[in-house]
Amino acid sequence: MILAVACVAAYLLGSIPTGLLLGKAYGIDVRREGSGNIGATNLYRTLGRRIGVLTLVGDCLKGLAPVLAARYFAPSTDLAAWVGLAAFCGHVFSVFLRFKGGKGVATALGVFLALSPLSVAIALAVFLVLVLKWRYVSLGSVAAAAVMPIAVYVLRGSRAMLMVTALVAVIVIIRHHANIKRLVDGTESKFKA
Repeated sequence: MILAVACVAAYLLGSIPTGLLLGKAYGIDVRREGSGNIGATNLYRTLGRRIGVLTLVGDCLKGLAPVLAARYFAPSTDLAAWVGLAAFCGHVFSVFLRFKGGKGVATALGVFLALSPLSVAIALAVFLVLVLKWRYVSLGSVAAAAVMPIAVYVLRGSRAMLMVTALVAVIVIIRHHANIKRLVDGTESKFKA
């Protein structure tokens, strides 16, 4: 019962569309601008660095806060992992956006910062190397997502942690299917700092 309530609360928090709300504060529906995504990269390109960073932080906190709360009230990593998955799913399949949403990278970052910061450090290193080398945020995001379950496994995460990490990785990669196609076609937009 506690897990169910915690997961519903985490899902609802994750469902808050940070990027869409920030865009609307500036009179813009980001779903109709740039890539059409409500995530930090599109906000960065559409409204500038400050709003992009705010979106990143907001989406990250949606994953971080419920997992930290779960660990505080019930110090079970497994319970916290399922709560984190619920928050992540809220962002990707938002009840406020008819079960549509972002790609989940920033929210997943928040979840795993609370669950396995060392795994995040490994995945972040992969992300940074690829983005700095080739300037494709999508490539870095997909590669980091693929590395996370391996890092959790190597660091001896629990079975529940590994399952949650694998599910998140698969969803992030699937949500990037259009980016992957553009990367293969050579038409993906490069990141400009």
